[in-house]
Amino acid sequence: MAKKPSTKSWYGVRCVFAAAHDKPWGPRDLQPQERFYEERVTLWHAKSFKKAIALAEVEARIYAENLECEYTGLAQAFRFDDKPKQGTEVFSLLRRSTLDAPEYLDHFFDTGAEVGRASR
Repeated sequence: MAKKPSTKSWYGVRCVFAAAHDKPWGPRDLQPQERFYEERVTLWHAKSFKKAIALAEVEARIYAENLECEYTGLAQAFRFDDKPKQGTEVFSLLRRSTLDAPEYLDHFFDTGAEVGRASR
């Protein structure tokens, strides 16, 4: 009997990176005790969450080596319901909280320590 081929799905995988000293791609004014972190979502076509994360982690280690930063080991995956196209949600994380919306945003996203960038 022929083996049924497994279908692949698209996954967004968020990996977190850390750096302790000034980098051309990070903030230029880090204090000696400060580190900065990058959260990065990459897209993978894989047969499972486990495989998508494995692929992302291989790439994350190469990325960290090339940028001379540290891959923290955190990888979170999100499976797409459909093939990605314009406007497709690429990552979603649900978090429980007792904070109201402004407090939540201030606590998790708008701490004042963020560094934005338009492109790499």
